[in-house]
Amino acid sequence: MPTPCRPILPTRSTTTFLRLAAVVLLLAAGLPASTATPAEDPQKDAQEPAISVDVKLVNVFATVTDANGAPARTLTKENFALLEDGIPQSISVFSRESQLPLSIVMAIDASLSTKKDLKLELTSARRFAHEILRPQDSLALYQFSEVVEELVPFTADLKRIDASIDRVHVGSATAMYDAIYLGADALYKRQGRKIMVIITDGGDTMSGTSYQEALRAAQQAEATVYSVIVVPIEASAGRDLGGEHALIQLSRDTGGKYFYADTLPRLDQAFRQISEELRTQYLLAYYPVRRIADSDFRKLNVELKGSGTEGLKARHRSGYYTSKFK
Repeated sequence: MPTPCRPILPTRSTTTFLRLAAVVLLLAAGLPASTATPAEDPQKDAQEPAISVDVKLVNVFATVTDANGAPARTLTKENFALLEDGIPQSISVFSRESQLPLSIVMAIDASLSTKKDLKLELTSARRFAHEILRPQDSLALYQFSEVVEELVPFTADLKRIDASIDRVHVGSATAMYDAIYLGADALYKRQGRKIMVIITDGGDTMSGTSYQEALRAAQQAEATVYSVIVVPIEASAGRDLGGEHALIQLSRDTGGKYFYADTLPRLDQAFRQISEELRTQYLLAYYPVRRIADSDFRKLNVELKGSGTEGLKARHRSGYYTSKFK
């Protein structure tokens, strides 16, 4: 049997010379030194390291609602004031009802305590996926019990999503904060709007991740968290409310919202409200003009002004970290 030949690898100097020669030939031919090729998966392609012209642009997605919770759809750039650490910022980019793609992590609690309601949760989650996803959007499905499992990576293929929902199975304990952390990790390098939907009864019994670590991960990933808490009523005597309160605060700090739902109609209503909000968000983007805090966390505040904003409320993430995730 012949001995396999080892490939001859170019040296660094040889590689540099060849690259320079290629550039010279391209320039001589009047062609650019690099040409773009169509990407089969734009989101996957976007995860590769790239040179950015300016990395300081900060995106803030705001949801504006009236006293009844209905979205306000007709505001203009002049109706918003944006502050970072109390310093007014100039809004460089403004968009209503953003058409940016959605990347959604849906994390379903499959612990033993949710067994009774799991079928209802899956039915409603399936309807939500079919209603919200457009061709440019994608969804990844996770289930969490004593471990966190990714059942399907980001995809817009509803058949794959349906099949993954059918694979959700009951476990024992609840690693909710681990699921939030891993969901944030998956969202971190995605482009566009990043959403996390958590369906749970609110308990955490065995995460290796703390609440603060889960919150920081979600904020660094710029994820908006929606919590669907599957319990009968908001405050039940004798129930441990620690996990529920943590989810409520996490949703608020990321610009999301929380819902209590224990029946199929209430689950469907929660998902309809999430869908409606995601279709009526405002994008405010700015270049920070001043850094005054020693911490790497920058506090954000969006204020509404002008005619027609009376009684309206803006929800948005409470701030962002200048340091990278992990």
